[in-house]
Amino acid sequence: MSSTQARHTRRAVLQTAIDVGARCQGMDPDVWFRADDESDADWQPRRDSAMRVCNRCPVRAACEELALRNGDGELEADELVRAGLTGPELAAVRTSQALRLAAAVDADRDTEGRQLDQLTVELVTEAGKNPDSSRNGGPRATALRAAAQTHRLRTLAARIRQIRTARRTRNGWGVAA
Repeated sequence: MSSTQARHTRRAVLQTAIDVGARCQGMDPDVWFRADDESDADWQPRRDSAMRVCNRCPVRAACEELALRNGDGELEADELVRAGLTGPELAAVRTSQALRLAAAVDADRDTEGRQLDQLTVELVTEAGKNPDSSRNGGPRATALRAAAQTHRLRTLAARIRQIRTARRTRNGWGVAA
């Protein structure tokens, strides 16, 4: 995946690419992070070694994009390596690409997320309606309104389940918890 492709890819797809293809899979996560009281002399060789692993990684661009969207790294703190970049390097890139990253983060709050929010509001609104609040038509009409409301509620709930299941599957969840 190239940097350009990564920039136009949603968070879930980036994370899946990393989970499947990263060279660091199975390595000790502490390799990528500086210990609290670790000296520069001890950290620099470990940092350089971690950067070499990253620089040969096939999903480096996806990892970098995800690190930028996550806000990893600080200008004044050389405390981690991600995608072959140190914390200050990540912070500098994030600053220089702030507008693009803001748009990407907004896109990560994807249309499915907005759709889930909208469907949930519709479900709650529909569930709060009283089908016999309108006294028109007698008991048969009330029963028909109640049946129609039940159908709408089931349809909304099914759509919400469908979207959530698809999102969970894409994110690697085998069975919803």
